[in-house]
Amino acid sequence: MFFNPFVPEDKASLAVIDGRADEEIKDNLIGHGLKIIETCRCEELYDSISYHPDIIMHPITPRKVIVAPNVYDYYSDILPFYGIEVIKGEKKLDRNYPDNIAYNVARISRYAIHNTRYTDEKLKYYIKKQGVDFINVNQGYTKCSLAIVSNTAVITSDLSIHKELIKHGIEVLIIKEGNIDLPGLNYGFIGGATGMFSKNELFISGELGHHPNYIEIINFLKKYNVKPIFLSNHKIVDIGSIITF
Repeated sequence: MFFNPFVPEDKASLAVIDGRADEEIKDNLIGHGLKIIETCRCEELYDSISYHPDIIMHPITPRKVIVAPNVYDYYSDILPFYGIEVIKGEKKLDRNYPDNIAYNVARISRYAIHNTRYTDEKLKYYIKKQGVDFINVNQGYTKCSLAIVSNTAVITSDLSIHKELIKHGIEVLIIKEGNIDLPGLNYGFIGGATGMFSKNELFISGELGHHPNYIEIINFLKKYNVKPIFLSNHKIVDIGSIITF
């Protein structure tokens, strides 16, 4: 069994969340017993993603995380207090794609999914050291694009990622593009609106009732014995994933 940083074996106790997230979301996370770390602004990124956890960090073990050099000092002052080692990545993030995707790597089963041309080299080293293989895709925002449901199943609206994952035995639920808010942009992505509380519980940033694939999503979660936990009564919003430890 390969460690998946986005599928905790037990209930998480800590969540890293966009510092601008709605107070209702933060309060509900705290209500579920989590300590929360609010992200700081990464000044070099454009505003819509400048606080997104999945843009600036990637967990490599339950107690070790790689962080972009831009914001390393902030997290190296906070996360060790919770027993998490912080490693400085090599790639400094910049405003525009592809210079802002180095750490936005998705993980599923024994695979890491990313446009490997732009993956941070230190992150790549640690992932390969675990015996995890890369699946190269054209999409660079792979963690944003993939909601991890189990260690063998994901939800996405990205057809190109779907095409590659099914070749490797991963079950993929395809949903319609859009229908997820991301302030400043036309729409956000399902991966950026979710994060696992435990291997059987999935945090979702808002209500799914408006989503055209609501029924399919709920049934897909049931298939994998995953309970959705809705963190607000508002429309689902991309907050750069909820990264849990």
